[in-house]
Order: sequence, then C-alpha cells, then structure tokens
Amino acid sequence: MTETVRHVESMLDDSPVVDVTPTFHAWQTLLAELKAKIDARFALTLDPSTRELATFGNPPESPGGSLQAYTGPEVDWMVHSWLGNPTASFANLHLTVWLGPQIRVPHLGIALLVWPEGWFFVDSVPRTQLLADGDYYDRYYAPLEKDWLRIRQEYDKLAWFTSPTGFIRGSLSPTAYCYSMPTTDDYLELVRELTHAHVDRWLQWVDEADEVPEDEQAALAATDLEIRRNIAERDPANALGVRYFGAETTDRLVRALWGGDREIPRPGA
Repeated sequence: MTETVRHVESMLDDSPVVDVTPTFHAWQTLLAELKAKIDARFALTLDPSTRELATFGNPPESPGGSLQAYTGPEVDWMVHSWLGNPTASFANLHLTVWLGPQIRVPHLGIALLVWPEGWFFVDSVPRTQLLADGDYYDRYYAPLEKDWLRIRQEYDKLAWFTSPTGFIRGSLSPTAYCYSMPTTDDYLELVRELTHAHVDRWLQWVDEADEVPEDEQAALAATDLEIRRNIAERDPANALGVRYFGAETTDRLVRALWGGDREIPRPGA
C-alpha cells in the first residue's frame, strides 16, 4: 500500500497531457447507473437554479462540464456533475446525496477522477459525532470494516490519497475509500463493484431508518447545511475550476454544490 500526499492540481500539472475520454465515459456510465437506482427510490425535482448549468464551457473542444442538482420530500440536495477537459488529461465527476432531516442515515458521497491516472472516493457522511454515538457507528460503519481492510490489503496498486488540507482529511469517515489507482479494466471493475454495493446498502439503510423526532429536525438540517457548505467551499480542487472557467463561474458552481442559490425550499422548511 502506497500513499499520495499532493493537491490534485499538482498531480495534473506533473502528468502527461493525454486524451482520457475512454475512462471519462466509463465513469459517466457508472454514475448514470448509480443515479438510476437513486431516481427509482426517491421523488426528485431539478432545482431551477442549476438549469443553466446543465452544460457549461465548450466540451469537448475545451474545458467544460455539467452540474444538475435535485431535491425532493426526502432529499435535501442531490448533485450529479462533471467538470474538466477529458481530451487533455482531466475530468472530475460527482454524485452526492444529502438527505432531509426526517432520518439520520449518513449522506452518500461518490467522486471519480481521471488525471490521467484514476481516483475514487466513496463514503458515508455521518450525521452525528461518531465518538459520542457508538450505536450509530455500530449500525452504519462497523459492518463495513472487514471489507474496507480487505480492499486495502488485496489491491496493491491502490494508493491511499491523503489531502494536504487538514479540513478535507477530517471530513472522511473511518470507512471511506479514497484512492488513486490505475485505469486498467480490473481496477475500473473494482470501483464499479464498490460503488454499486455502497448505493444498494445505503438505499437499504434509508428504507429501514427510524424517523427523527420533529423537534430535532431543524437542528439536524442546519448542521447538514453547514457541513455541505464547508466541504464545497474549502475543497482545494476548486482551484482547477478557477483555472478553467474563472472565479465568477467557479463561485457559482461551488454555490450549486451546496445549494446556495436554490429555489425549491428545503425539505421540512
């Protein structure tokens, strides 16, 4: 097991400029499969604030992307997006689901990257302080420990990604997958299997969840929003957005990630 301790932009700058469109399309197909499972479970509506972001830039001739955010009775904010320049080595794709405050199931976080090596992030964002809530840890994280350790031990070409930014390191749960990897068929298949299994498990968590008492929901919703905003605004990879699209467009994209311009009210508001 090796380790990567670098910012994404420096990894990209030190890599050869190559066309990574095949891996980008593989990642797009994977996220579409996962999103279809989520769409089948929840009633979701595209928030009008992101309608104009369905396509931005000028892909594939130059950098571009797409960002669409959805909300619904059970989902506070779901983001399905990509950004980059696949013909010149880089693409960053996201599928994240932030649940409403009616249940306390962890939020779903998936990010895929090609730079031109592969990178993937899969996590369950906790809704409570894990060290103070052992029952929550035992329910949602302890059952994942065995497979998490197995993957770490069996796949010797995975390189654990350690962000140089402490805040980002602190945002990972104990069972997060956050690895650089080769873009060979076997490792792409590993990511496909891990993400599908994670979404299936997460949807089962949602179906089996206990309801949060009504008088606790406002506080939970407020905390969720602060976490989502902090992660979006403090992400060092935002520097790549500025490089490709300028500060103004990047600020708008970051606001879309956390719902800063949303038009549909939050669930329970």
